Amino acid sequence: MEENANSGGARQAPPKVGLFATCLVDMLRPNIGFSALELLRAAGCDVEVPKAQTCCGQPAYNSGDDASAKRLARQVIEIFEDFDYLVAPSGSCAAMIRVHYPELFHADPAMRERAERLGAKTFELLSFLADVRGFRPRGVSCKASATYHDTCSGLRELGVKAQPRALLAAIEGLEMRPMEGEETCCGFGGTFCVKYSEISDAIVTEKAENIVATGADLLLGGDLGCLLNMAGKLRRAGASTRVFHAAELLAGRALHAIGEEKP
Repeated sequence: MEENANSGGARQAPPKVGLFATCLVDMLRPNIGFSALELLRAAGCDVEVPKAQTCCGQPAYNSGDDASAKRLARQVIEIFEDFDYLVAPSGSCAAMIRVHYPELFHADPAMRERAERLGAKTFELLSFLADVRGFRPRGVSCKASATYHDTCSGLRELGVKAQPRALLAAIEGLEMRPMEGEETCCGFGGTFCVKYSEISDAIVTEKAENIVATGADLLLGGDLGCLLNMAGKLRRAGASTRVFHAAELLAGRALHAIGEEKP
């Protein structure tokens, strides 16, 4: 674990972090991107958000369009390979870059090597904050109850499970409640929810029922696609549960929406 803004060790040059904002965050919930930026800076990082970034290529890759996926992957590699780290507020995008880019270029040794180098320094945001920087939020409070959904890619491909809960435990007044099936898919799965809409709806219906059963005020997670899927189902079901990316709560950027003052 590196020295960081919260530790008392000798000062080191801040790591250069390239923030991969993700398509969904950029288009639908930029507050997550701003929250990630604040958290990374609070963790002692020198952060840049490259303007040339676009999609990681996951939708194309999952649909079998390897040509488009490779084109997008090359762009990401060229933009981010000179940073010390690539950090994304999304387990699915981070897993695409870390796990699947090398697979994508299996027949191109030179590109595979570059993909592996970038993959080795690619992290999901909450994992990076907890595991690499040893960060804990300070001065953040939220008098509410919350439950957490573990996203498939973050959990199964990157091992993101304990990290978000450890970070959220530092928020004063926040009560975390367990949820039945918290590790179960929400039914989003990118293009899966479009191709197999009836199956997707059945999955998210069960998920929404489990969320409501916790009685929690908030649903938190680490992947906007999953959160949008569950938020839509909860809203259509008339549930009062508010849905946020964990980074929004950790950065104090969601508190005004639930009646709290930002520190």
